[in-house]
Amino acid sequence: MSNLYVLYEHAAGFSLFSVKEFEEVSMFLPQVESSVTDIAKFNSIVKLAGFAPFKTAIAALENINAISEGIVPQDLLTFLDDFFAKLKKKKCTLGIADAKLGAAITEAIGVQCSHFGVVPEILRGVRFHFAKLVKGFTDKSAGVAQLGLGHSYSRAKVKFNVHRSDNMIIQSIALLDQLDKDVNTFSMRIREWYSYHFPELVKIVPDNYMFAKSAKFIKDRKNLTQDQLEDLEKIVMDSAKAQAIIDAAKMSMGMDISIVDLMNIELFAERVVKLSEYRKKLSTYLHNKMNLVAPNLQSLIGDQVGARLISHAGSLTNLAKYPASTVQILGAEKALFRALKTRSNTPKYGLIYHSSFIGRAGLKNKGRISRFLANKCSIASRIDCFLEQPTSVFGETLKQQVEDRLKFYESGDVPRKNIEVMKEAIEAAGQETAATAQSEKKKKKKKRAAEDEAEANGASNGNGADAEANNGNGDVDGEPKKKKKKKNKNKEAVEA
Repeated sequence: MSNLYVLYEHAAGFSLFSVKEFEEVSMFLPQVESSVTDIAKFNSIVKLAGFAPFKTAIAALENINAISEGIVPQDLLTFLDDFFAKLKKKKCTLGIADAKLGAAITEAIGVQCSHFGVVPEILRGVRFHFAKLVKGFTDKSAGVAQLGLGHSYSRAKVKFNVHRSDNMIIQSIALLDQLDKDVNTFSMRIREWYSYHFPELVKIVPDNYMFAKSAKFIKDRKNLTQDQLEDLEKIVMDSAKAQAIIDAAKMSMGMDISIVDLMNIELFAERVVKLSEYRKKLSTYLHNKMNLVAPNLQSLIGDQVGARLISHAGSLTNLAKYPASTVQILGAEKALFRALKTRSNTPKYGLIYHSSFIGRAGLKNKGRISRFLANKCSIASRIDCFLEQPTSVFGETLKQQVEDRLKFYESGDVPRKNIEVMKEAIEAAGQETAATAQSEKKKKKKKRAAEDEAEANGASNGNGADAEANNGNGDVDGEPKKKKKKKNKNKEAVEA
Protein backbone atom coordinates (compact mmCIF):
# COMPACT_ATOMS: atom_id res chain seq x y z
CA MET A 1 0.00 0.00 0.00
CA SER A 2 1.56 3.33 -1.10
CA ASN A 3 1.33 6.59 0.84
CA LEU A 4 0.15 9.71 -1.00
CA TYR A 5 1.89 13.05 -0.47
CA VAL A 6 0.66 16.14 -2.24
CA LEU A 7 3.05 18.94 -3.30
CA TYR A 8 1.63 22.46 -3.19
CA GLU A 9 3.60 25.48 -4.43
CA HIS A 10 2.58 28.58 -2.48
CA ALA A 11 3.95 32.11 -2.73
CA ALA A 12 5.50 31.63 0.75
CA GLY A 13 7.23 28.31 -0.01
CA PHE A 14 6.89 24.61 -0.89
CA SER A 15 4.66 22.42 1.24
CA LEU A 16 3.97 18.67 1.39
CA PHE A 17 0.70 17.26 2.72
CA SER A 18 0.10 13.62 3.63
CA VAL A 19 -3.24 12.06 2.66
CA LYS A 20 -4.60 9.43 5.04
CA GLU A 21 -6.06 6.20 3.66
CA PHE A 22 -5.33 7.10 0.07
CA GLU A 23 -6.82 3.92 -1.38
CA GLU A 24 -10.14 4.44 0.43
CA VAL A 25 -10.27 8.16 -0.34
CA SER A 26 -9.80 7.59 -4.05
CA MET A 27 -12.79 5.24 -4.10
CA PHE A 28 -15.08 7.96 -2.71
CA LEU A 29 -14.23 10.80 -5.05
CA PRO A 30 -17.70 12.48 -4.97
CA GLN A 31 -17.55 12.58 -1.14
CA VAL A 32 -14.07 14.15 -1.35
CA GLU A 33 -15.35 16.80 -3.75
CA SER A 34 -18.17 17.73 -1.39
CA SER A 35 -15.92 17.79 1.73
CA VAL A 36 -13.30 20.10 0.18
CA THR A 37 -15.03 23.25 1.42
CA ASP A 38 -15.49 21.88 4.99
CA ILE A 39 -12.29 22.39 7.00
CA ALA A 40 -13.24 19.87 9.70
CA LYS A 41 -13.78 17.01 7.24
CA PHE A 42 -10.83 18.01 5.08
CA ASN A 43 -8.46 18.27 8.07
CA SER A 44 -9.22 14.69 9.04
CA ILE A 45 -7.89 13.47 5.67
CA VAL A 46 -5.03 15.91 4.92
CA LYS A 47 -2.17 16.85 7.30
CA LEU A 48 0.89 19.06 6.81
CA ALA A 49 4.00 16.87 6.49
CA GLY A 50 6.67 19.41 5.56
CA PHE A 51 7.13 23.07 4.71
CA ALA A 52 10.13 24.84 3.10
CA PRO A 53 9.69 28.64 3.07
CA PHE A 54 11.39 30.86 0.52
CA LYS A 55 14.26 32.86 2.02
CA THR A 56 13.82 35.96 -0.13
CA ALA A 57 11.39 37.39 -2.68
CA ILE A 58 14.03 36.91 -5.41
CA ALA A 59 14.34 33.21 -4.51
CA ALA A 60 10.54 32.87 -4.65
CA LEU A 61 10.46 34.45 -8.14
CA GLU A 62 13.27 32.19 -9.43
CA ASN A 63 11.56 29.05 -8.12
CA ILE A 64 8.14 29.96 -9.53
CA ASN A 65 9.68 30.85 -12.91
CA ALA A 66 11.38 27.44 -13.05
CA ILE A 67 8.16 25.59 -12.07
CA SER A 68 6.11 27.46 -14.69
CA GLU A 69 8.50 26.11 -17.34
CA GLY A 70 8.36 22.52 -15.98
CA ILE A 71 11.89 22.62 -14.49
CA VAL A 72 12.62 21.38 -10.96
CA PRO A 73 14.39 24.18 -9.04
CA GLN A 74 17.30 23.32 -6.73
CA ASP A 75 15.40 24.37 -3.57
CA LEU A 76 12.51 22.02 -4.37
CA LEU A 77 14.88 19.20 -5.28
CA THR A 78 16.72 19.51 -1.93
CA PHE A 79 13.42 19.70 0.00
CA LEU A 80 11.94 16.60 -1.67
CA ASP A 81 15.20 14.65 -1.47
CA ASP A 82 15.56 15.29 2.27
CA PHE A 83 11.89 14.50 2.95
CA PHE A 84 11.74 11.20 1.05
CA ALA A 85 15.15 10.13 2.40
CA LYS A 86 13.61 10.10 5.92
CA LEU A 87 10.87 7.73 4.77
CA LYS A 88 13.61 5.25 3.71
CA LYS A 89 12.19 2.75 1.20
CA LYS A 90 8.45 3.09 1.78
CA LYS A 91 6.25 3.13 -1.31
CA CYS A 92 5.23 6.72 -1.88
CA THR A 93 3.27 8.60 -4.55
CA LEU A 94 3.65 12.34 -5.01
CA GLY A 95 0.59 14.25 -6.18
CA ILE A 96 1.34 17.30 -8.31
CA ALA A 97 -0.65 19.75 -10.46
CA ASP A 98 1.61 19.79 -13.55
CA ALA A 99 2.39 16.57 -15.44
CA LYS A 100 5.53 18.07 -16.99
CA LEU A 101 6.91 18.96 -13.54
CA GLY A 102 5.99 15.46 -12.30
CA ALA A 103 8.03 13.84 -15.08
CA ALA A 104 11.02 16.02 -14.16
CA ILE A 105 10.71 15.10 -10.44
CA THR A 106 10.46 11.38 -11.23
CA GLU A 107 13.57 11.63 -13.38
CA ALA A 108 15.48 13.58 -10.69
CA ILE A 109 14.68 11.64 -7.46
CA GLY A 110 12.86 8.52 -8.67
CA VAL A 111 9.53 9.14 -6.87
CA GLN A 112 6.35 8.17 -8.72
CA CYS A 113 4.16 11.21 -9.47
CA SER A 114 0.43 11.45 -10.17
CA HIS A 115 -1.67 14.35 -11.42
CA PHE A 116 -5.10 12.72 -11.91
CA GLY A 117 -7.77 10.97 -9.85
CA VAL A 118 -8.26 12.41 -6.38
CA VAL A 119 -5.12 14.63 -6.55
CA PRO A 120 -6.76 17.70 -8.24
CA GLU A 121 -9.56 17.77 -5.62
CA ILE A 122 -7.10 17.51 -2.72
CA LEU A 123 -5.01 20.31 -4.23
CA ARG A 124 -8.16 22.40 -4.53
CA GLY A 125 -8.87 21.87 -0.85
CA VAL A 126 -5.27 22.68 0.12
CA ARG A 127 -5.44 25.89 -1.88
CA PHE A 128 -8.74 26.78 -0.21
CA HIS A 129 -7.64 26.02 3.40
CA PHE A 130 -3.88 26.66 3.15
CA ALA A 131 -3.78 29.41 5.81
CA LYS A 132 -5.55 27.11 8.33
CA LEU A 133 -3.48 24.01 7.58
CA VAL A 134 -0.11 25.74 8.21
CA LYS A 135 0.51 26.98 11.76
CA GLY A 136 1.41 30.64 12.21
CA PHE A 137 -0.09 31.51 8.87
CA THR A 138 -3.13 33.77 8.32
CA ASP A 139 -5.26 34.68 5.34
CA LYS A 140 -3.79 38.19 5.41
CA SER A 141 -0.14 37.05 5.35
CA ALA A 142 -0.93 34.51 2.60
CA GLY A 143 -2.62 37.26 0.55
CA VAL A 144 0.34 39.62 0.98
CA ALA A 145 2.79 36.90 -0.14
CA GLN A 146 0.65 36.00 -3.17
CA LEU A 147 0.21 39.65 -4.16
CA GLY A 148 3.93 40.41 -3.92
CA LEU A 149 4.97 37.33 -5.88
CA GLY A 150 2.19 37.89 -8.42
CA HIS A 151 3.40 41.43 -9.13
CA SER A 152 7.06 40.43 -9.45
CA TYR A 153 6.19 37.38 -11.62
CA SER A 154 4.02 39.47 -13.94
CA ARG A 155 6.66 42.20 -14.09
CA ALA A 156 9.32 39.65 -15.06
CA LYS A 157 7.08 38.19 -17.77
CA VAL A 158 6.09 41.56 -19.21
CA LYS A 159 9.62 43.03 -19.08
CA PHE A 160 11.33 43.01 -22.47
CA ASN A 161 14.14 44.61 -24.39
CA VAL A 162 12.81 47.92 -25.75
CA HIS A 163 14.79 47.57 -28.99
CA ARG A 164 13.71 43.96 -29.64
CA SER A 165 9.98 43.99 -28.94
CA ASP A 166 7.93 41.79 -31.28
CA ASN A 167 4.65 43.30 -30.00
CA MET A 168 5.33 46.38 -32.11
CA ILE A 169 5.71 44.18 -35.21
CA ILE A 170 2.39 42.44 -34.49
CA GLN A 171 0.57 45.77 -34.20
CA SER A 172 2.34 47.27 -37.23
CA ILE A 173 1.47 44.44 -39.62
CA ALA A 174 -2.15 44.43 -38.39
CA LEU A 175 -2.38 48.19 -38.99
CA LEU A 176 -0.68 47.83 -42.37
CA ASP A 177 -3.25 45.24 -43.52
CA GLN A 178 -6.10 47.46 -42.29
CA LEU A 179 -4.64 50.49 -44.06
CA ASP A 180 -4.37 48.54 -47.33
CA LYS A 181 -8.08 47.71 -47.17
CA ASP A 182 -9.09 51.24 -46.21
CA VAL A 183 -6.91 52.96 -48.83
CA ASN A 184 -8.27 50.66 -51.55
CA THR A 185 -11.88 51.33 -50.48
CA PHE A 186 -11.36 55.10 -50.29
CA SER A 187 -9.52 55.15 -53.64
CA MET A 188 -12.41 53.36 -55.30
CA ARG A 189 -14.81 55.91 -53.77
CA ILE A 190 -12.76 58.93 -54.97
CA ARG A 191 -12.53 57.39 -58.46
CA GLU A 192 -16.31 56.99 -58.70
CA TRP A 193 -16.97 60.41 -57.20
CA TYR A 194 -14.57 62.42 -59.35
CA SER A 195 -15.41 60.43 -62.50
CA TYR A 196 -18.79 62.20 -62.64
CA HIS A 197 -16.84 65.37 -63.41
CA PHE A 198 -13.77 64.01 -65.27
CA PRO A 199 -14.35 60.34 -66.38
CA GLU A 200 -11.34 60.21 -68.75
CA LEU A 201 -8.82 60.60 -65.88
CA VAL A 202 -9.37 57.00 -64.67
CA LYS A 203 -7.95 55.48 -67.86
CA ILE A 204 -5.01 57.90 -68.07
CA VAL A 205 -3.97 57.54 -64.38
CA PRO A 206 -4.73 53.98 -63.18
CA ASP A 207 -2.65 54.24 -59.97
CA ASN A 208 -4.80 55.03 -56.89
CA TYR A 209 -2.29 57.32 -55.15
CA MET A 210 -1.53 59.33 -58.31
CA PHE A 211 -5.24 59.58 -59.15
CA ALA A 212 -6.03 61.08 -55.72
CA LYS A 213 -3.14 63.57 -56.06
CA SER A 214 -4.23 64.46 -59.61
CA ALA A 215 -7.86 64.99 -58.56
CA LYS A 216 -6.70 67.20 -55.68
CA PHE A 217 -4.52 69.26 -58.05
CA ILE A 218 -6.93 69.58 -61.04
CA LYS A 219 -10.16 70.31 -59.11
CA ASP A 220 -12.35 71.88 -61.86
CA ARG A 221 -11.19 70.54 -65.26
CA LYS A 222 -12.29 73.72 -67.03
CA ASN A 223 -9.62 75.70 -65.17
CA LEU A 224 -6.81 73.34 -66.26
CA THR A 225 -4.46 75.12 -68.66
CA GLN A 226 -1.18 74.47 -70.48
CA ASP A 227 0.68 76.54 -67.87
CA GLN A 228 0.04 73.81 -65.26
CA LEU A 229 1.78 71.12 -67.35
CA GLU A 230 5.01 71.12 -65.30
CA ASP A 231 3.21 70.77 -61.95
CA LEU A 232 1.02 68.00 -63.33
CA GLU A 233 4.09 66.25 -64.76
CA LYS A 234 5.64 66.17 -61.24
CA ILE A 235 2.56 64.38 -59.90
CA VAL A 236 2.11 61.74 -62.64
CA MET A 237 5.89 61.39 -63.29
CA ASP A 238 5.32 61.32 -67.06
CA SER A 239 5.15 64.22 -69.53
CA ALA A 240 3.02 62.27 -72.04
CA LYS A 241 0.41 61.47 -69.39
CA ALA A 242 0.35 65.08 -68.18
CA GLN A 243 -0.26 66.31 -71.75
CA ALA A 244 -2.95 63.63 -72.24
CA ILE A 245 -4.75 64.84 -69.09
CA ILE A 246 -4.77 68.44 -70.34
CA ASP A 247 -6.05 67.38 -73.78
CA ALA A 248 -8.75 65.17 -72.24
CA ALA A 249 -9.88 67.98 -69.93
CA LYS A 250 -10.66 70.19 -72.94
CA MET A 251 -12.93 67.56 -74.57
CA SER A 252 -14.27 65.76 -71.48
CA MET A 253 -17.75 64.17 -71.43
CA GLY A 254 -18.13 64.76 -67.69
CA MET A 255 -20.88 66.77 -66.04
CA ASP A 256 -20.42 70.20 -64.52
CA ILE A 257 -20.02 70.21 -60.73
CA SER A 258 -20.66 72.84 -58.08
CA ILE A 259 -17.97 74.50 -55.95
CA VAL A 260 -19.25 72.86 -52.74
CA ASP A 261 -19.03 69.40 -54.30
CA LEU A 262 -15.51 70.13 -55.55
CA MET A 263 -14.46 71.24 -52.07
CA ASN A 264 -15.68 67.97 -50.57
CA ILE A 265 -13.95 65.93 -53.29
CA GLU A 266 -10.72 67.87 -52.65
CA LEU A 267 -10.88 67.26 -48.88
CA PHE A 268 -11.52 63.57 -49.39
CA ALA A 269 -8.70 63.29 -51.96
CA GLU A 270 -6.33 65.00 -49.50
CA ARG A 271 -7.29 62.46 -46.82
CA VAL A 272 -6.60 59.55 -49.20
CA VAL A 273 -3.19 61.02 -50.13
CA LYS A 274 -2.23 61.42 -46.47
CA LEU A 275 -3.31 57.85 -45.67
CA SER A 276 -1.23 56.54 -48.58
CA GLU A 277 1.82 58.51 -47.39
CA TYR A 278 1.35 57.25 -43.82
CA ARG A 279 1.16 53.71 -45.17
CA LYS A 280 4.60 54.18 -46.77
CA LYS A 281 6.04 55.51 -43.50
CA LEU A 282 4.55 52.57 -41.60
CA SER A 283 6.08 50.14 -44.09
CA THR A 284 9.51 51.75 -43.49
CA TYR A 285 8.99 51.51 -39.72
CA LEU A 286 8.11 47.82 -40.03
CA HIS A 287 11.24 47.22 -42.12
CA ASN A 288 13.46 48.86 -39.47
CA LYS A 289 11.72 47.00 -36.63
CA MET A 290 12.10 43.64 -38.37
CA ASN A 291 15.77 44.42 -38.92
CA LEU A 292 16.17 44.83 -35.15
CA VAL A 293 13.95 41.98 -33.90
CA ALA A 294 14.21 39.27 -36.57
CA PRO A 295 16.96 40.16 -39.08
CA ASN A 296 17.48 36.56 -40.28
CA LEU A 297 13.77 35.92 -40.87
CA GLN A 298 13.59 39.27 -42.69
CA SER A 299 16.55 38.39 -44.93
CA LEU A 300 15.02 35.01 -45.73
CA ILE A 301 11.38 35.78 -46.61
CA GLY A 302 10.98 39.55 -46.39
CA ASP A 303 9.36 42.04 -44.01
CA GLN A 304 5.66 41.40 -44.45
CA VAL A 305 5.65 37.60 -44.65
CA GLY A 306 7.98 37.37 -41.64
CA ALA A 307 5.86 39.86 -39.67
CA ARG A 308 2.69 37.90 -40.51
CA LEU A 309 4.29 34.67 -39.27
CA ILE A 310 5.24 36.35 -35.97
CA SER A 311 1.78 37.90 -35.66
CA HIS A 312 -0.01 34.60 -36.34
CA ALA A 313 2.17 32.71 -33.85
CA GLY A 314 1.62 35.40 -31.18
CA SER A 315 5.30 36.21 -30.61
CA LEU A 316 8.76 35.45 -31.94
CA THR A 317 9.32 33.02 -29.05
CA ASN A 318 6.17 31.07 -29.94
CA LEU A 319 7.23 30.94 -33.59
CA ALA A 320 10.67 29.65 -32.53
CA LYS A 321 8.99 26.84 -30.55
CA TYR A 322 6.95 25.65 -33.53
CA PRO A 323 8.28 22.74 -35.61
CA ALA A 324 8.85 23.27 -39.35
CA SER A 325 5.70 21.31 -40.22
CA THR A 326 3.58 23.78 -38.23
CA VAL A 327 5.32 26.82 -39.76
CA GLN A 328 4.62 25.37 -43.22
CA ILE A 329 0.82 25.41 -42.78
CA LEU A 330 0.61 28.39 -40.40
CA GLY A 331 -2.37 30.42 -41.61
CA ALA A 332 -4.12 27.49 -43.36
CA GLU A 333 -5.71 25.95 -40.24
CA LYS A 334 -9.24 25.89 -41.69
CA ALA A 335 -8.08 24.08 -44.82
CA LEU A 336 -6.10 21.61 -42.70
CA PHE A 337 -9.00 20.66 -40.43
CA ARG A 338 -11.40 20.50 -43.38
CA ALA A 339 -8.96 18.12 -45.12
CA LEU A 340 -8.65 15.97 -42.00
CA LYS A 341 -12.42 15.89 -41.62
CA THR A 342 -13.10 14.96 -45.24
CA ARG A 343 -9.96 12.76 -45.51
CA SER A 344 -8.71 14.70 -48.51
CA ASN A 345 -5.25 16.13 -49.25
CA THR A 346 -3.87 18.46 -46.59
CA PRO A 347 -2.66 21.98 -47.59
CA LYS A 348 0.97 22.34 -48.71
CA TYR A 349 1.48 25.91 -47.50
CA GLY A 350 -0.07 28.71 -45.47
CA LEU A 351 1.29 32.23 -45.03
CA ILE A 352 4.63 31.32 -46.62
CA TYR A 353 2.81 31.00 -49.97
CA HIS A 354 3.23 34.80 -50.33
CA SER A 355 7.01 34.34 -50.41
CA SER A 356 8.58 34.76 -53.86
CA PHE A 357 10.26 31.33 -53.70
CA ILE A 358 7.02 29.35 -53.97
CA GLY A 359 5.80 31.49 -56.87
CA ARG A 360 9.03 30.85 -58.75
CA ALA A 361 8.88 27.07 -58.23
CA GLY A 362 7.21 24.77 -60.72
CA LEU A 363 3.78 23.26 -60.06
CA LYS A 364 5.24 19.87 -59.08
CA ASN A 365 7.88 21.41 -56.80
CA LYS A 366 5.70 23.87 -54.86
CA GLY A 367 5.11 21.40 -52.02
CA ARG A 368 8.79 20.49 -51.82
CA ILE A 369 10.05 24.05 -51.78
CA SER A 370 7.41 25.09 -49.22
CA ARG A 371 8.57 22.29 -46.90
CA PHE A 372 12.22 23.29 -47.38
CA LEU A 373 11.42 27.00 -46.89
CA ALA A 374 9.43 26.27 -43.70
CA ASN A 375 12.43 24.37 -42.35
CA LYS A 376 14.72 27.36 -43.00
CA CYS A 377 12.14 29.78 -41.50
CA SER A 378 12.04 27.69 -38.33
CA ILE A 379 15.86 27.79 -38.06
CA ALA A 380 15.95 31.57 -38.74
CA SER A 381 13.28 32.33 -36.10
CA ARG A 382 15.16 30.29 -33.47
CA ILE A 383 18.42 32.09 -34.25
CA ASP A 384 16.67 35.47 -34.01
CA CYS A 385 14.94 34.54 -30.75
CA PHE A 386 17.92 33.18 -28.84
CA LEU A 387 20.93 34.99 -30.35
CA GLU A 388 22.15 37.77 -28.04
CA GLN A 389 23.86 39.83 -30.75
CA PRO A 390 21.44 40.22 -33.71
CA THR A 391 22.96 39.58 -37.15
CA SER A 392 21.56 38.87 -40.63
CA VAL A 393 24.42 36.57 -41.75
CA PHE A 394 22.46 33.37 -41.09
CA GLY A 395 19.37 34.67 -42.90
CA GLU A 396 21.35 35.51 -46.03
CA THR A 397 23.00 32.07 -45.91
CA LEU A 398 19.62 30.32 -45.53
CA LYS A 399 18.21 32.38 -48.42
CA GLN A 400 21.10 31.25 -50.62
CA GLN A 401 20.34 27.64 -49.65
CA VAL A 402 16.73 28.05 -50.79
CA GLU A 403 17.96 29.57 -54.05
CA ASP A 404 20.31 26.60 -54.56
CA ARG A 405 17.45 24.19 -53.88
CA LEU A 406 15.32 25.94 -56.52
CA LYS A 407 18.17 25.57 -59.03
CA PHE A 408 18.45 21.90 -58.08
CA TYR A 409 14.77 21.33 -58.90
CA GLU A 410 15.10 23.18 -62.21
CA SER A 411 18.51 22.09 -63.53
CA GLY A 412 19.66 19.26 -61.23
CA ASP A 413 22.73 21.09 -59.81
CA VAL A 414 23.49 19.41 -56.48
CA PRO A 415 23.56 22.01 -53.63
CA ARG A 416 26.23 22.13 -50.93
CA LYS A 417 25.81 20.22 -47.68
CA ASN A 418 24.06 22.05 -44.85
CA ILE A 419 26.87 21.45 -42.32
CA GLU A 420 29.46 23.14 -44.57
CA VAL A 421 27.24 26.16 -45.20
CA MET A 422 26.42 26.57 -41.49
CA LYS A 423 30.11 26.39 -40.49
CA GLU A 424 30.88 29.24 -42.90
CA ALA A 425 27.91 31.24 -41.56
CA ILE A 426 29.06 30.78 -37.94
CA GLU A 427 32.59 31.94 -38.85
CA ALA A 428 31.20 34.99 -40.71
CA ALA A 429 28.91 35.84 -37.76
CA GLY A 430 31.87 35.56 -35.36
CA GLN A 431 33.95 37.93 -37.51
CA GLU A 432 31.06 40.39 -37.72
CA THR A 433 30.58 40.30 -33.93
CA ALA A 434 34.30 40.88 -33.36
CA ALA A 435 34.27 43.82 -35.80
CA THR A 436 31.27 45.43 -34.09
CA ALA A 437 32.89 44.94 -30.66
CA GLN A 438 36.08 46.66 -31.87
CA SER A 439 34.14 49.58 -33.36
CA GLU A 440 32.20 50.00 -30.10
CA LYS A 441 35.48 50.04 -28.13
CA LYS A 442 36.88 52.73 -30.45
CA LYS A 443 33.72 54.81 -30.01
CA LYS A 444 33.96 54.49 -26.21
CA LYS A 445 37.65 55.52 -26.27
CA LYS A 446 36.85 58.58 -28.42
CA LYS A 447 34.00 59.49 -26.09
CA ARG A 448 36.21 59.18 -23.00
CA ALA A 449 38.98 61.24 -24.64
CA ALA A 450 36.45 63.96 -25.54
CA GLU A 451 35.08 63.96 -21.97
CA ASP A 452 38.61 64.18 -20.49
CA GLU A 453 39.46 67.11 -22.79
CA ALA A 454 36.25 68.87 -21.83
CA GLU A 455 37.00 68.36 -18.11
CA ALA A 456 40.59 69.58 -18.54
CA ASN A 457 39.45 72.69 -20.42
CA GLY A 458 36.79 73.39 -17.81
CA ALA A 459 39.32 73.01 -14.96
CA SER A 460 41.87 75.33 -16.64
CA ASN A 461 39.23 77.95 -17.34
CA GLY A 462 38.01 77.70 -13.77
CA ASN A 463 41.52 78.12 -12.30
CA GLY A 464 42.21 81.15 -14.52
CA ALA A 465 38.96 82.80 -13.48
CA ASP A 466 39.68 82.10 -9.78
CA ALA A 467 43.18 83.60 -10.11
CA GLU A 468 41.80 86.73 -11.77
CA ALA A 469 39.11 87.00 -9.13
CA ASN A 470 41.66 86.61 -6.34
CA ASN A 471 43.92 89.29 -7.89
CA GLY A 472 41.00 91.65 -8.23
CA ASN A 473 39.85 91.04 -4.65
CA GLY A 474 43.39 91.60 -3.36
CA ASP A 475 43.64 94.99 -5.02
CA VAL A 476 40.27 96.08 -3.80
CA ASP A 477 40.87 94.84 -0.26
CA GLY A 478 44.38 96.38 -0.19
CA GLU A 479 43.38 99.89 -1.08
CA PRO A 480 40.97 100.51 1.80
CA LYS A 481 43.50 99.17 4.28
CA LYS A 482 46.09 101.67 3.08
CA LYS A 483 43.55 104.47 3.27
CA LYS A 484 42.61 103.48 6.80
CA LYS A 485 46.28 103.58 7.85
CA LYS A 486 46.68 107.08 6.39
CA LYS A 487 43.57 108.26 8.25
CA ASN A 488 44.93 106.86 11.50
CA LYS A 489 48.28 108.66 10.96
CA ASN A 490 46.49 111.95 10.35
CA LYS A 491 44.41 111.48 13.52
CA GLU A 492 47.56 110.90 15.60
CA ALA A 493 49.19 114.02 14.15
CA VAL A 494 46.13 116.18 15.00
CA GLU A 495 45.99 114.85 18.55
CA ALA A 496 49.72 115.56 19.07
